[in-house]
Amino acid sequence: MLEPVREPLLRRALRGRALRNVSGTQSVDPLEQFEASELGDLVELVQRAEGQGTTVRAVGSRHSWSDVALGGGYVLRPRRLSGELPLDHVRQGVDTQWLLRVQGGTPIRSVNELLDSRGLALANMGGYDGQTFAGVMSTATHGTGVAYGPLASFARSIDLVAAGGTVHRIEPENGITDATAYRSAHPDRVIEQNDELFAAVVVGIGLLGVVHSVTIAAVAAFRLCERRVLREWRDVRPDLADPGHLDGFDHYELYLSPYGDGDDNPCMVCTRTPTDEAPPWWSKRTRRSLSPEILALVPGIGRLLNVAAGLAPRAVPRLIRMTLNALTDDEYINKSYRVFNIGRANHVPAYSAEIGVPVDERGHHIEAIDRILAIADRHARLGDVYQTSPLALRFVAPSDAPMAMMHGRRTMMIELIMLKRTQGGIELIADYENALYELEGRPHWGQINTLTAGRIRDLYPGLDAWLQVHDRLNASGVFDSAFSKRVGIRLADRNPAPAPSAEPASPGT
Repeated sequence: MLEPVREPLLRRALRGRALRNVSGTQSVDPLEQFEASELGDLVELVQRAEGQGTTVRAVGSRHSWSDVALGGGYVLRPRRLSGELPLDHVRQGVDTQWLLRVQGGTPIRSVNELLDSRGLALANMGGYDGQTFAGVMSTATHGTGVAYGPLASFARSIDLVAAGGTVHRIEPENGITDATAYRSAHPDRVIEQNDELFAAVVVGIGLLGVVHSVTIAAVAAFRLCERRVLREWRDVRPDLADPGHLDGFDHYELYLSPYGDGDDNPCMVCTRTPTDEAPPWWSKRTRRSLSPEILALVPGIGRLLNVAAGLAPRAVPRLIRMTLNALTDDEYINKSYRVFNIGRANHVPAYSAEIGVPVDERGHHIEAIDRILAIADRHARLGDVYQTSPLALRFVAPSDAPMAMMHGRRTMMIELIMLKRTQGGIELIADYENALYELEGRPHWGQINTLTAGRIRDLYPGLDAWLQVHDRLNASGVFDSAFSKRVGIRLADRNPAPAPSAEPASPGT
């Protein structure tokens, strides 16, 4: 049954109606917050919102640093829409041993546990496991590895509630569901198996409906060996300039200090390689370097780092170099999902932007790094404004989803992390973003960005096809938001109602 959120703890956390993201950088005052526990609740909520002329926004882990998850109408908190669901109406010939169907509010860590219990794993994932699967899928969130697309690429079937409260099951053309059996069992629902439609919906940015469940394709469980090696940018740069260099790595990630004296900026190369080794529990190879992990346990260490960066900004380059030194590690071997997760660093108070640039023979990805280093140097020299974390460079395979940052191209995602109290950090990020637009840079939907309608049209060649799907599934505007208004996606803004024509004056007036 659909219920307003009433728990005392939530009332205290959300006093004054404000709904904030985890870093406190974005907030909104929704009309009402609801929890749902089944598909029918989602149908009721969407229809209620339409009947009352307001909107619906699902808000999961609140891990987004942009306004993408903010909704001022009805907000759905999907924590009860979590866990595994049985596969249903699977067509003959589909090998179900690799499939897992989960509700949209299921956190990534729970997905990992469910898969691990049956000897399976996600082929790849990002460095954090607290987000909901629907959230990471809908924003094209990713890990690193040139052979792997975003987590959305693991989806095989999506159930969502669209405008009118209509339940849709959407799959690729050769989908896993027996469409005839599904229609017979659910005559009030819609099933569509179409490649273009599925590609649009899989990265829907929360604007195409409320995701009820997703069926994911997994792989056999595996272990990874992670190595973190300290190097200099002058030595790594020629390797990255060759797009084929990355083909030799399963998972390659680079953490680069924006500060040095030109070519000798310190950087840490992180590689993760599948292994059959399983060291005993007492081996130091079963855990990461202890010094940063122990430091992260110190109460208030995140706030302390923020204060230090604010009071002594010129010490930031030295702090970054010390951080990279501390993070180096000969070997860390464990289950894949434990290695992918970067650990306690996720809880340092911070915010970030992330921008994807193409990796090809034109060298845009190398020029992007050069531009960021030049901008960081200029802000430090002229205003004592510093990038307060290393640049994180990750590599992602092309995606068919027209609204994915890596649509149609191999991509280097550049994460620009700032400690929360960084002076001038937002302005520095905006400078990076503007410089990378010229190199076809596409900002991550869930991270800080200043995208506008004109920019999106320039950056996303598949926008018109995606908008056709949006205008059908969100025909009533029930999933509109301040974000969709800002980026020019709202149907009402693109097709405004004509002004009423003036009636001709009556004779004699």
